[in-house]
Amino acid sequence: MRLLIDSFWRAVIYCLHPRVIGLALLPLVVTGVLCLGLSFLFWEPAVAAVRSWLVQLALIDQVLQWLTSVLGPGFRAVVGPLFVILLAIPVVVSVTFVLVALCVGPVAVEIVARRRFPSLERRHGGGWWRGLLGAIGSTLAALSMLLVTLPLWLIPPFALVLPPLIWGWLAARVLGFDALAEHASVDERRALLRAHRWPLLLAGVSTGVICGLPTALWTMSAGLLIMGPFVMVAAVWLYTMAFTFSALWFTHYALCALDALRRAEAAAGRAVAPQAALPLATPGLVEGPR
Repeated sequence: MRLLIDSFWRAVIYCLHPRVIGLALLPLVVTGVLCLGLSFLFWEPAVAAVRSWLVQLALIDQVLQWLTSVLGPGFRAVVGPLFVILLAIPVVVSVTFVLVALCVGPVAVEIVARRRFPSLERRHGGGWWRGLLGAIGSTLAALSMLLVTLPLWLIPPFALVLPPLIWGWLAARVLGFDALAEHASVDERRALLRAHRWPLLLAGVSTGVICGLPTALWTMSAGLLIMGPFVMVAAVWLYTMAFTFSALWFTHYALCALDALRRAEAAAGRAVAPQAALPLATPGLVEGPR
């Protein structure tokens, strides 16, 4: 836990590095342009389609009627944009996460390794293509889990718990691999990810909780839903910074754990070496006089 907290504060400081800030703009620009472009083309048709779909589902329509009686008649006007945004957020977060993992992750490893662990040997236990495939596969798995559990989001406790757990699993799986891919061997990476799976999962869930903060923008005012595409761009910036921080957090933790593992192995090797250097006993001394 001490290593996790120490890595947390170091990641906060490293987020101010000019190169990290500059590279974090790339996922923001790409995802922001996609959000604005797709919203310009499909926002109104998507809202109309969702409203029509909600009316056709009797059970959901009864729930909406009850919410309208509680929250007022204005709730009906915002429920369409709200559902469109709820469906779009997982896709936006996933795209942002993959872009941060590809653009910021390698630079985070380079900066942390150069500043803190310049003598740490690079054993190249994971290629970039393996990381890319792993990131895409894990992201698709996370999206599938989100879609399967989407009906449970109507129940407040599940809506607060499920997204952070799913995003946390995704962050721990992808960012943990990326942090060790360059420096650790395959065996070292597997051993470290297995030995530190709970602290890494805790860091990932914390990332999921942080990513829930931009989503809370939509609950501040119904007027924000009307400006949905532009507020989504602001949320993308917050997602980008959250994932950038998480990449630095995982990198500090993983490289420090790798360095500690190698130091322990080196110390064990030095302890065994004097024993191996002792001369072999003569037969007479072992067997005694005949």
